[in-house]
Amino acid sequence: MPQPKYRKIAVIGYRSVGKSSLTIQFVEGQFVDSYDPTIENTFNKMVSVNGQDFNLQLVDTAGQDEYSIFHQSHSMDIHGYVLVYAVTSMKSFEVVQVLHDKLLDMVGKIQVPTVLVGNKKDLHMERVIKPEEGKKLAHSWGAAFMESSAKENETAVEVFKRIILEMERADGNVPSEDKKCAVM
Repeated sequence: MPQPKYRKIAVIGYRSVGKSSLTIQFVEGQFVDSYDPTIENTFNKMVSVNGQDFNLQLVDTAGQDEYSIFHQSHSMDIHGYVLVYAVTSMKSFEVVQVLHDKLLDMVGKIQVPTVLVGNKKDLHMERVIKPEEGKKLAHSWGAAFMESSAKENETAVEVFKRIILEMERADGNVPSEDKKCAVM
């Protein structure tokens, strides 16, 4: 039995886009609707992807805006990033782009394993960002793209499995699937 691989993932995005809801849904399988702004939380979860066990440490960061200084700790020992915006908020979509640029500056790389997540896809009536816009942005970054709803456990799990695959690919451990894209 191979040893579990340790992976540290940062969940980053504008405030109130559902970073904590997504993380808690994945870790505990429950949707938390009450909202207290997160300072910063760390969660641990074991998960198995493609027969390999991963010991994940998830850093649920405080909501950021375009003026936030990108915290050094968000680039240290982090293996992958889940960048979250709300499909109901143009501001969060703009901010996630600024955060991605700051992130690359901080780590000094052109690309890091990233999944761009358009959260709150269940709020159809309030949607302002089309899936194509998110897909296009993720493509320009060389990142994976998904839409999710933190209310649905299924999509939360998919988000974190996807970032694991992105990290594995960056490490050269997963055969590239010709960049297939699935919209959930």
